[in-house]
Parts: sequence; C-alpha cells; structure tokens
Amino acid sequence: MTLQSNYTSYDTPRFRKVSDDQIERLHHASLEILDRTGVVLYEPEAVELLEHKGLKVEDGNRVRIPPGLVEWALSIAPKRAVICDRNGRRVMPLERNNVFFGPGSDCPNVIDVRTGERRRGVLQDIEEASRVCDALPNIDFLMSFCIASDVDQMVSDRHQMRAMLMNSTKPILFVTTEFGGCVDVIRMAEAVAGGEEALRRNPICALYINVSHPLRHNAEALQKLLFMAGKGLPTTYTPVVLRGITGPVTAAGAIAMANAGELAGLVISQIKREGAPVILTGGVNDMLDMRTTVDAYGDPTNRVMLVELAHRYGLPIFGLAGCSDSKIPDEQAAAEAAFSIVLEALAGAQLTHDVGYLEGGMCNSIEQIVICDELIAYTKHFMKGLEVNEETLALDLIDEIGPHGDFIGSEHTRLHYKKDWYPKLFDRKPYEDWSQSGAKTLRQRAQEKALKLLATHRPEPLPADVQAAIDRIVAEAS
Repeated sequence: MTLQSNYTSYDTPRFRKVSDDQIERLHHASLEILDRTGVVLYEPEAVELLEHKGLKVEDGNRVRIPPGLVEWALSIAPKRAVICDRNGRRVMPLERNNVFFGPGSDCPNVIDVRTGERRRGVLQDIEEASRVCDALPNIDFLMSFCIASDVDQMVSDRHQMRAMLMNSTKPILFVTTEFGGCVDVIRMAEAVAGGEEALRRNPICALYINVSHPLRHNAEALQKLLFMAGKGLPTTYTPVVLRGITGPVTAAGAIAMANAGELAGLVISQIKREGAPVILTGGVNDMLDMRTTVDAYGDPTNRVMLVELAHRYGLPIFGLAGCSDSKIPDEQAAAEAAFSIVLEALAGAQLTHDVGYLEGGMCNSIEQIVICDELIAYTKHFMKGLEVNEETLALDLIDEIGPHGDFIGSEHTRLHYKKDWYPKLFDRKPYEDWSQSGAKTLRQRAQEKALKLLATHRPEPLPADVQAAIDRIVAEAS
C-alpha cells in the first residue's frame, strides 16, 4: 500500500525570531561580503560563467559578485519547487508555510534496532530505515540514513540510492560523495521517472550539496550545482559555518557569511540556466561547543534563523530538526528533537531533514525516527490552529444541556471527538494498566513498532525492467 502525503499548509501560528530590519541588515551584509570580499571558485566553468557576465577574476579564480547580479538571480529563481513521489505524484510542494520532514544521511554509525548496539552502518540499515520511513505517516521524504560501510566506498552512494528507490515510494533527498555519483544517481531517477524530461517535469528527488566553505567553493560542489541546474532539477546548496572556526563566532556574522556563500551558488545556478530550482537555507550557522569541540546540533542558536532569510527571498527553504546531541534515544534525545521540530515548523522550514540524528550527526537511529514521527504528528496537530465557527462554539448545545447535564452522550461529541489527537506511540494508560502491560519505556515501544513495521510493511515494488536498469547503473560504476 502506498501511503498518502499528509502535510499541512500552516497559516497560523507563526513565529519570528528576527525582525524585518534585522533580516534586511543580514541581507545587505551578505551582499557586502560578496562584493567586497568575494569568493574563490575551484571549478573553471563557474569562473567562466561569471567572467562572461563581465565580472573581473583575480588570481585565476577569485570573483567579487556585485549586488545587482545577486538581486537579478533572486528575481528569476523559482519561488517554489515541487518534489514528487516515485509514481510522479506531486506530494511535496515547497512553498508558503508547507512543512515536510525526513531523516538525515550518511552517518558513519547506527544504533542497531534489534540489539541497541552502536556500530558502523551497513547497506541493510539503509534498506530497513527506508522501509520504516515508507510506512511512517509523518515522514515525508527519505535520505540515506547512514554510510554503507560494507560496500566499495567509491560507489557507496549508488548503492544507497538503489536501496532507497527499492524500499520506498517517497521522495528522496540524496547525497553523493563525488560528481560521478551524482550523474549516476540522476540516471537511476530518470529510469524510474521515465526519462530525462519526465524527471525534470516531475522530479522524484533533489540533491543535497555540502559546500566546503562559504568563501571557498570546492570543485565537486560546483560541478554538482552546474549539472543539476543544467538539467533543471532541484538542489540545495549549503555552505555551513561552524561558528568560531570557519566563520565568526557571533550568529549574525556567521549567518551573513553563510548566506553570502549560498547566494553565490544561486547566482551561478541562474547564469547556467535561468529558473533552475534552488532550495535555500538562508545560511547555516552551527555552534562549536568550545568545551568539547563538538558541532552542537541541539543548540538553540541554530534554530529558526536558518530559514528566515530564505522566507525574505520567497524561495524554497531547507531546514533541520528532529536531531540531538544525545548518544542514544533517551530523554535528552526526545527533548532536543521535540524543541527543534516545533520551532522549525513554527518558522515554516519547508524541507526539514536530519530527523533521527544522534551524536550531532555521527549516529542515526530507526527508534529515534519512530519517536520523531510521533513528535511530528503532535506538532502537526498543534499547527492546525483553532477552528472557530457556529459548529465548534456549540452555543445551542451548551444551552440545551445547561448547568446540570453532561456532554458525553451528545451527537456533537460523537461527531467531533475523533478530531482530537490520539497518540499511537506515547502512553496515556492509567498507571496500573501501563504496569500490567510491561511498564515499557518510550524507547522500548519505538523499538517494537519499528520491528513490527519491518516484519509487516512491504513497499510497492519497482517494475522489473526499472529494477534491472538501476542494477546496471550500479554494476557499471562498481
């Protein structure tokens, strides 16, 4: 059975952490960085594209990008992107305040869903995580969960994409280790979608590009960006600032610098192909915990501001939530995941990844993803806001029942009680019932649910000829 997308377009409530004036200052600071400091580009085609626009190139690959060119790129980049499921249904429109959630990718370690052991990730973990995510109603898209350490690392990205395509119908946000992997993954997606033009019209995947530094753009990131732009396919372009190491320790400076790097990518993509879809983060600024030198995923300063610049530009938005710096799916992991899910939803982070991450992205957990699915369901219900009308106010019913009656047997209660949120994983039983049923913790219940889904859920299979085409691409790369 193919599950339907159940996203909600949120009109209320909304939360803003940064004022309009602060947003404008951050934007203008980013423009000044590009114009005054410039960026170094390690891909000749990117340099040539900017040179053909009349920009002066210094030292062979350093380019200063004027504000007018940035504003031009912002004016022509698509204000929405739509990502489809494997069957071409347009289930993820990245626009307005639509919010979608999915796991993260490429963690070196996993928590074994059967034993609780922390170990290196293998290809089976990606296959099983994809199947569980396919079954969970509040996980909207896939990423590759972990690095498959049991296959050739030069082609592991092809194996990981194959595992996702074979085990879920949901949209995919993919990562590749090098440019050749990006080309092969898109060949796989074209085989599933029915060809190059079919994939462009109804993209079943988007590419997540990590950029080495906001002011130093590595060749492979630029090659991937240019390739995806040339095909008219959606991609993120994400230069991360680790505050105090690769950029200023202050959040404002880090955001301005990261956003400058992202805008440089946007300019290059639009010169390559006007209207190429790019998903912005508005500048990623991560905290470096100076006590441990760990990239702190659960830090509150990382929240919300990541998406507000992108909202200012009116472009599709990349977000991050459902992750934790805890080592196991425990109370800390649930708390940090819950805070980030609620805050990113309130901010309108449209494509929100890293659900299930532990250890600041060093480990992934199917149990944690199952817990986050419940947290997302809670958040979605909260985000629906309040419906106020004659039926919900129920004034006639209140008057009819009066001071001495009760509402439990009324037709109004029967019609409306199911609109409340009833958890599927959280426990609301009386203490005695909970104790008699095993006194199970949230983590134990999450493990049971994950194992049940693995035993019972069978994703819709790909046609045999498409499977064969995917296998050929993987074999050719091996």
